[in-house]
Amino acid sequence: MTLVYSFLFCGLVCLIGQIILDNTKLTPGHLLSGFVALGAVLGAFNIYDRIVYFVGAGANLPIISFGNVMVNSAYQGFLSRGFLGLIGNMLSAVSVGIVAAIICAFIMITFAKIKD
Repeated sequence: MTLVYSFLFCGLVCLIGQIILDNTKLTPGHLLSGFVALGAVLGAFNIYDRIVYFVGAGANLPIISFGNVMVNSAYQGFLSRGFLGLIGNMLSAVSVGIVAAIICAFIMITFAKIKD
């Protein structure tokens, strides 16, 4: 049943994003930033962790989880090392995903044809 909940949650996030893109003048960059900020706010108030508990691993797939992970890792850094830990630990949990995105983008650019 968790698989169904994960699928529905990811589908709902995509549906909301598509409705926003179709009915407003917002760009995908605006939507991306808004979803990350929404995940950060939900993570700060411990709401996103409840969603992850109910939905399962499917809640960790959408871009909303990026903001949640940044907030949680920054908070853990703050608890362990104070203010400098807050800044230093913020991107440590998502650094592997960022590097993977850069490498995948480089590979795709290498083999893609440039249109004039």
